[in-house]
Formats: sequence, structure tokens, C-alpha cells
Amino acid sequence: MIVMMKTTVGWHVELEFEEDEHRTRAAALVRLPDGSEVRAHGYASRHPSDSNQPRVGEEVAGARALNELAMTLLTKAHDEIDEASGRRSHPLA
Repeated sequence: MIVMMKTTVGWHVELEFEEDEHRTRAAALVRLPDGSEVRAHGYASRHPSDSNQPRVGEEVAGARALNELAMTLLTKAHDEIDEASGRRSHPLA
């Protein structure tokens, strides 16, 4: 019988927000086990007729930052696959 070992890896993503009356900016950061960092940003704007709900602005800006972070990580991974394999991978597949 062959026993396979599992490796557990954890990533911590940091989100910071800057807000004013009309706009929220989110900055996302993940530190990878190899010591590299990936950063991304997201923004949300409040329409003048909307009530002031900072949490909603944070959710929208945070989601946009995390989406950009995900796409950046996907591109990074495919670049590494391409470099190691010598062929073009398909990052959107």
C-alpha cells in the first residue's frame, strides 16, 4: 500500500481600506511562500443620491481588489508554467 503525504499551505490576504464621503479604495496583498508578494487595488464610488454606507463601499472595493488579485495570481502561475515547460499555457481556460 502506498501512503500519500498531504502538505498544508496557508496564505494570508490583507485588505486595507481608505474612504472619504464618496469613494472607497481597497488595497489587497498576499505574501506567497516563496517570499514574493502580489498586490492589487479596487475602487467603489457612491452615487450622490445613495445613502452613506461605508460597509457597502468596502465590500464592493474589496471584491474588486480580490478579483484583480485573483487574475494577477492566475497570470503569474501561467507565466511560471510557460517558463518551466517551454510552451504557452492557457490562462483563461
